[in-house]
Amino acid sequence: MENLEGLMQQAPQLEIWIKQAPELILTYGMKLVFAIGIFIIGRYFANLAKKLSTKLMTKRNVDLTIVSFVGNMAWSVVLVFTIVATLGQIGIQTASLVAVIGAAGLAVGLALQGSLSNFASGVLMVMFRPCRVGDYVEAAGIAGTVNEITIFSTKLLTPDNKLIIAPNSAMMDGTIINYSAMDTRRIDLVIGVSYDANILETKKVLTRVLENNQYVLKDPAFTIALSELADSSVNFVVRPWVKGSDYWPAHFEILEQIKIALDEANIAIPYPQMDLYLKETPVAAASSAAA
Repeated sequence: MENLEGLMQQAPQLEIWIKQAPELILTYGMKLVFAIGIFIIGRYFANLAKKLSTKLMTKRNVDLTIVSFVGNMAWSVVLVFTIVATLGQIGIQTASLVAVIGAAGLAVGLALQGSLSNFASGVLMVMFRPCRVGDYVEAAGIAGTVNEITIFSTKLLTPDNKLIIAPNSAMMDGTIINYSAMDTRRIDLVIGVSYDANILETKKVLTRVLENNQYVLKDPAFTIALSELADSSVNFVVRPWVKGSDYWPAHFEILEQIKIALDEANIAIPYPQMDLYLKETPVAAASSAAA
């Protein structure tokens, strides 16, 4: 009976809710639909902003490193505004939301010091450009071709086609060796020949190989010099200059051609060897005589 009386007392309120339900559903349902529509459209414009910025900068021959970085930044900025607009459409006070985000930003910033450091390092990499997309670099204990520089990380492709993602802070905090920064590179080889070999004839053979090689540049001139009288060989330094893009093909081809040329000239390339002399001690000699 008490439950029945309670339901009777709530009946007018329930009737009001039932009458207002279609209006509430229509009002908040439309807001929800509009919010979803704003998010979808905003996401579309974020992708569009990235594509347009990338296309415009590519047409103007802007460095690919800057193109990638700015494209990602444009996408992130538009998406943040989209999220704020979506929440505002639902009815959340965006002004207070921004204040909350600002207050939480400090705590998040302290918790994400590494990520902020990566972001700052990414900005520095774009500004000072110690390396660009397409450069072969060695940094943070890894080596590879720069594939992309994003807001927080740098993607490198190794010669055996492995993708390495390195934090920007690790790249900027250490030494960066950029092998592609200059148009030319020098190949440093050490060629050892036998002590029986004629020095002048050996230099002529090495010179002929470099003069006839397709990769070796005439300017700067190559260097061939006697560098060391080692334990088992007479060592020559062979230092030709080649284009940076031809470094490894030239390195392999020159080594092969030097070996073939030295063999044809009967100039031996020695290998380390050691002569052992066995000396008979007095004790061993006495033992042999007693036996």
